[in-house]
Order: sequence, then C-alpha cells, then structure tokens
Amino acid sequence: MAEKNNSGRGQRDLKVRVKSAKGRKLSSTLWLERQLNDPYVKRANEGGYRGRAAFKIKELDERFKFLVPGARVVDLGCAPGGWCQVAVKNVNALGERKGKKVGTVLGIDLQDVEPIPGADLYVLDFLEEFADDKVKEWLGGKADVVMSDMAAAACGHKQTDHIRIMALVEAAIYFALDVLDEGGTFVAKVLAGGAEEQMLLMLKKNFKKTIHVKPPASRSDSSEKFVISTGFKGRG
Repeated sequence: MAEKNNSGRGQRDLKVRVKSAKGRKLSSTLWLERQLNDPYVKRANEGGYRGRAAFKIKELDERFKFLVPGARVVDLGCAPGGWCQVAVKNVNALGERKGKKVGTVLGIDLQDVEPIPGADLYVLDFLEEFADDKVKEWLGGKADVVMSDMAAAACGHKQTDHIRIMALVEAAIYFALDVLDEGGTFVAKVLAGGAEEQMLLMLKKNFKKTIHVKPPASRSDSSEKFVISTGFKGRG
C-alpha cells in the first residue's frame, strides 16, 4: 500500500512512499513509487491523457511548431494513444477551432488501440510491403508529419537493445521518406548519443535541418532523446 510522508514543514507536496508487499520485487516497488510521485503522471491523469509520454510530443511541438492546424499526421506505434491525443488537438482534427484548417491524425500499431475522437486508428505493421501505400490511401495524400515514440522490446542486454531500437528508427526513417510531403517533419525517439552516423547522414541528406533534443518530460535518468528533422526535401 502507499502512504504519504508527513515529515517536513510548510506546504510542500508530500511524497508518497510505497510499502513493500509480499511477492512484489523491489524494482516493482521502486517503479510504483516513482509513478505515484511523478508530476507528469499526475498531469496526464488530470488532463485525460493516456500516459505521461503525451507531454513529450506536447513540449516538442511547443518548441518546433510542426503540429499545426490542417496538418496530416502519422503516428507510428501509436499505442496507447497519448501522442495521437495531442496531435488531434493541435492540428484541429475535430474542427473545434473555428476559422482554422482541419487536420488529420492517423495512428497505426500492431495491436488494437482504444478509439480516440478525431483520430483514425489502424492495426498495421508499417514494415509490411505496401504499408506506405495503404497509409497514403487512408490519408488521402501524403503526410506533413511522421512521428514515432516506438521502442523495440528489451531483452536486457544493453548492446542488443540499442541495436534493436536503432534498427526500428532506421525503418521509420525509410517509411517517412516514402509518405512525407515536401516540407514535412520527422520526429522519433532514439537513445543516448542520438541517431547513429549513417542515420544522421540520411536525415541530413533528405531534410533541411536535423537536431537532437531531450524534452523536459523525459526523465533525467532515461537514455532517450528525440531526433527532429524538418523541411523534407522530397524524394528526388
């Protein structure tokens, strides 16, 4: 069970301590305690977002302004849907902002995702042959933004996990090159150290600007960063 630590003076937020429970590993107890004390988890619950990850794309968009009204957005590996929720609001997919263009949000994942008002969600492996053609058909054209918060399943071996995640990012880049419209933006999660040299060369060749950034919502002890590539030059 969880209990509040009432030590200390003043009106500071009280930290929740989690007591160990029979059958629960220490790592699970520490994870639960971190979740209960995470301000982004609290904000996500209060704002109706499906997880704290929503604030990562929210903060990235506040800085780089790629989720604009009228934009057509593809979210790769969209489960549980937090990024789609932010995109729906920012691109005006529901048409709630009168006088603004109405955008499109398309989320794809290997599993079913609970419906999100304003987003079109599909079960699809983006690595499949002709997956890019299906996405362009569903969008009714090319995308303005391709974004990915995907992470390959971890096996616990650091080097192997790194290779798996970077391979997934590379596949997402190739997919983006096929579905993005000229001037489009690519956003993806990478690991500490950022995109590897070959990936960076590919991004710099096809986009006007590429940088790495760690949004405030990313935990300080996390190795994740995000690569932002803007101004897609188009496939020659």
